[in-house]
Amino acid sequence: MVAIAGGTSTLGRYLLPRLLADGHGVRVLTRNPSKVAKQPGVELVACDVLDFPAVQRAVAGAEVVISAMHGLTGSGRYSPRSVDGLGNHHLIEASRAEGVRHFVLLSGRGVTRNHTMELFRMKFLAEQELRASGIPFSIIQPSAFMETWLKILGEPFVLTGATRVFGRGRNPINFVAADDVATFVALAVRDSSLRSETIEVIGPENFGMRDFVKTITDVTGKSGSVSAVPLSALRVLSVLMGAVNATLARQMRAAVVMDTENMAADVAADRRRFPEMPCTALSEVIRREYATLVQ
Repeated sequence: MVAIAGGTSTLGRYLLPRLLADGHGVRVLTRNPSKVAKQPGVELVACDVLDFPAVQRAVAGAEVVISAMHGLTGSGRYSPRSVDGLGNHHLIEASRAEGVRHFVLLSGRGVTRNHTMELFRMKFLAEQELRASGIPFSIIQPSAFMETWLKILGEPFVLTGATRVFGRGRNPINFVAADDVATFVALAVRDSSLRSETIEVIGPENFGMRDFVKTITDVTGKSGSVSAVPLSALRVLSVLMGAVNATLARQMRAAVVMDTENMAADVAADRRRFPEMPCTALSEVIRREYATLVQ
């Protein structure tokens, strides 16, 4: 049995079919099972990762636990500190208590103790706790998901003919297909040689946000306008909004990071270890996501 926190996420969309195809029973931990479509072979369990007894009940009997959750877009009491910090602490402690044989943590490429983004600081602490837990582990560090940014940048462009980038939109960022990341997670679950490993998973290209949108126009043939939220405004609003809307403030701070810090990847070097694994181009993901628009 594989228990997953974050199984209803972007990654979960691709990961669940792979785990089922590999013959695993799958248990998805979710706060609202009634809002999740049922699938054959998938058990839905009501579980809030902030509630330790509920987490321990949910992982009982699982051989593998996967944490694919994040609190960046959470509201109220759900934030990176509570979800990626306390939530992962609960998952790790419960997994240790229940004798889980393998823990797979979805972290992030470039996490550090003093990172500008709270999400990456909390992911770093979760990595450290997992390494010290004594549980056999695999840590997956993906770059930014193409599918997430297609929704943020591409969906309004395709539906309305207009979209907005955050900051200058020229900073090179590595984007990876969530489908490819799911392939690595499934490999980590079945391949014991990847225990005690930290694996970066990146895409084949580095794009600025404006080039990302241009790729959408090139592939779909759709035209439209692209506006921008100035970097200076993002910096100011990320502070001012903190007391009003913590979720929006976090997203603005993340936008500042993505527009100013080094988020590019050396594709040739990072992919050398797994040459047989998929490395899907952004253009291919656009064709898949917007199949009805692409002739």
